[in-house]
Amino acid sequence: MTLHQNLIAGEWVGTDGVANVNPSNTNDVIGDYARASADDALAAIAAAKAAFPAWSRSGLLERHAILKKTADEILARKDELGRLLSREEGKTLAEGIGETVRAGQIFDFFAGEALRLAGEVIPSVRPNIGVEITREPVGVVGIITPWNFPIAIPAWKIAPALCYGNTVVFKPAELVPGCSWAIVDILHRAGLPKGVLNLVMGKGSVVGQAMLDSPDIQAITFTGSVGTGKRVAAASVEHNRKFQLEMGGKNPFVVLDDAELAVAVEAAVNSAFFSTGQRCTASSRLIVTEGIHDRFVAAMAERMNGLVVDDALKAGTHIGPVVDQGQLNQDTDYIAIGQQEGAKLAFGGELIARDTPGFYLQPALFTEATNQMRIAREEIFGPVAAVIRVKDYDEALAVANDTPFGLSSGIATTSLKHATHFKRNAEAGMVMVNLPTAGVDFHVPFGGRKGSSYGSREQGKYAAEFYTTVKTAYTLA
Repeated sequence: MTLHQNLIAGEWVGTDGVANVNPSNTNDVIGDYARASADDALAAIAAAKAAFPAWSRSGLLERHAILKKTADEILARKDELGRLLSREEGKTLAEGIGETVRAGQIFDFFAGEALRLAGEVIPSVRPNIGVEITREPVGVVGIITPWNFPIAIPAWKIAPALCYGNTVVFKPAELVPGCSWAIVDILHRAGLPKGVLNLVMGKGSVVGQAMLDSPDIQAITFTGSVGTGKRVAAASVEHNRKFQLEMGGKNPFVVLDDAELAVAVEAAVNSAFFSTGQRCTASSRLIVTEGIHDRFVAAMAERMNGLVVDDALKAGTHIGPVVDQGQLNQDTDYIAIGQQEGAKLAFGGELIARDTPGFYLQPALFTEATNQMRIAREEIFGPVAAVIRVKDYDEALAVANDTPFGLSSGIATTSLKHATHFKRNAEAGMVMVNLPTAGVDFHVPFGGRKGSSYGSREQGKYAAEFYTTVKTAYTLA
């Protein structure tokens, strides 16, 4: 089987490979992917540092052409890359292709941004003095990405980093090296100079730690767990570097008495269970007012009964497998915890056998939950949701905001008054009205508040806040 190597200083290197296994069929090995050492990580950082002076002053058309060529190839290969994504992560094929298209759109967007770099020229308050305000690249950027969006999240970090003239050391999640390797290969062949983009696949405790310990990385952008995010923050403060953290959520979806039941149920099912609930924007707290509660629960159970859980690549599958045995164990542990806490398992939560050996779990719906239970406080990161009954809108809003997280928040209502009030008062970085809490456009800012996120927003033109630094220059006329 071909060994997919790390890319360091423009060369493919590495000898020891680790098998990349399909969670829909554990007998299916996608490929072998090299595992980088700490020394490899240091070599990648040195290569990025050496490449920075030339790349940071490269022409805008060069950056545009490379990013545009990358976007075009990703979109042309969307079916192939989407299949790879679904095969290694477990999303349905439709979701895999959709995510791949989004990655292509992100590179296309930042190809355009490379031609829209701008500054300001303003007069000083002092006579005969001009002021120029410009943005410059930060330097070497470390990128650490999770397994749940193996092509979109790398895209929305790598594309702006390169667009604004930074060099990159990229460590993808161990579980999903395939999509990351494919993106780096495409960028490499698109004409990136040696050392501008370096790929180091491997253990976070080895490769990630070497990146955190290096004084030669000027910025780190991280998406992953709260615990690891705190370690990234502590190490970055030590080196006085910029850091950006996206650390998940415990997102509420409020359903009011006046909601259209079909709209509410569809949004809730999508929010809680699609992509196997493995999204930081997934809604695992369904906060429902008394007047619609029983009808909503009954409709949810009926809708969930029709969901097909099976091989991600199989036609007709609505929900694929959990990503691996460790995550499956975490999901089933929380299902047991919810029952022990007194919540009622109203639907699902059972392990499922399919034609191929995989990590299949029937989506679980709890009722009679309270917002103080662990299943309502802690991020499960699986297809598990809890219904919390409340009296009215005011209580629903209070419960929705009663969480240490603040990424995404949703509401189902036909009331303009309540929708408007909720958009203003929901303590989250993103708010959805009559829509799933998961799913955002590629050209708008992404990020949260409280324990969900730290630093400037990702995506769109707001990405410039992280990947550039502002310079103010004065000139005497």
